Amino acid sequence: MHVSLWPLCKSVQKGVMLEPFVHQVGGNSCVLRFGEQTICKPLIPREHQFYKSLPAAMRTFTPQYRGVVSVSFEEDEEGNLCLIAYPLPSDAAVDLENTDPSADCEHKSNMLKWGKVVASSLLVDSEHYSKDGRSRHSRKDKDKSVHKLQEDVELEWRQQAEVLYYRLERSHSNAVPQLKHNPWSLKCHQQHLQRMKENAKHRNQYKFILLENLTWSHTVPCVLDLKMGTRQHGDDASEEKKAMHIRKCEQSTSATIGVRLCGMQVYQSDTGQLMFMNKYHGRKLTLPGFKEALYQFFHSGQRLRRELLSPVLRRLRDMQAALEACESYRFYSSSLLIIYDGAPHRKHTRQARLSRSDPRSPVVDVRMIDFAHTTCRHYQEDSVVHEGQDSDYIFGLENLITIISELENQSTD
Repeated sequence: MHVSLWPLCKSVQKGVMLEPFVHQVGGNSCVLRFGEQTICKPLIPREHQFYKSLPAAMRTFTPQYRGVVSVSFEEDEEGNLCLIAYPLPSDAAVDLENTDPSADCEHKSNMLKWGKVVASSLLVDSEHYSKDGRSRHSRKDKDKSVHKLQEDVELEWRQQAEVLYYRLERSHSNAVPQLKHNPWSLKCHQQHLQRMKENAKHRNQYKFILLENLTWSHTVPCVLDLKMGTRQHGDDASEEKKAMHIRKCEQSTSATIGVRLCGMQVYQSDTGQLMFMNKYHGRKLTLPGFKEALYQFFHSGQRLRRELLSPVLRRLRDMQAALEACESYRFYSSSLLIIYDGAPHRKHTRQARLSRSDPRSPVVDVRMIDFAHTTCRHYQEDSVVHEGQDSDYIFGLENLITIISELENQSTD
């Protein structure tokens, strides 16, 4: 099927072409950019149900839910693979963009095309990435087949890219460095697109949920993804999956403090680089290593960003109080995101402009995400009903609060 990308983009009513969301640092689901303020991800019924029915007290701690779209897997005139989102007739409340549509329909010629993502998502750009900020990766054979087994892909990632540095480049038209692509998000996109491509003959319509883009107001988003709780498997997990999750928890800080690092990107203004840390590295961290990673996340490369710590702690304590009042919920395999702007000159950032117009606009944001394995007594189909609060998640929050409080109380950097 041949479609023209530019007419589709100009005609928002017909469809919106989805782009890679470059600030995804953890998780396995493919997250896509729907618009400046909106992202989307494949619809999982349990997560969809959670967003539609979550208690009002929890809404301030989760991304805003913005409805459902139908996504088609299509090709443009040049044979590039594209994902186009269309409104669902049954969901009239879903507007394809809740801001000025022209802001999200810039010319697509500079976009990283999906067809190229498939071919290059695991090929680290030697001009931009390095393992330690100094030595460069050697360029890989670009003719290597992208149809690798999942095990080979994960092995390659663990061996070569647990911690990467990406040199941000300033363009003449924009003084602020821009992130073009993120190694973890490309990995997720490649895997998901390959699955969709394989299934396209049988099924060309997919449902995605629309969610608030928590990074949209930041120029250079610094993002920390933390897997929360001492247990990660859902009640419906197979024995094999249950054993796998238990093993991962036992071999990481999940078992000891109820939280482990699942992904991170942080801007280091002294070198002009973004540092990426993925979940494979996060699983290997000991408690001292986890504390060091948190220190790195709040460090600009020149100083510890102390002004961020009190707002983070306030949010975490408010979240803890809300969760303690949540009866029967269990947030298995859910993550916590901490986000702030790493741009060196805050007065030029979108977040700063927002703060001037709205003094409540946060310097730092803390949200719960990923609810594919969440359960509570309102889910009628669940065979297991839990009582009381999610003590495992709260245990992780308490330890996170303690560790960040220790950072705040340090007398020197």
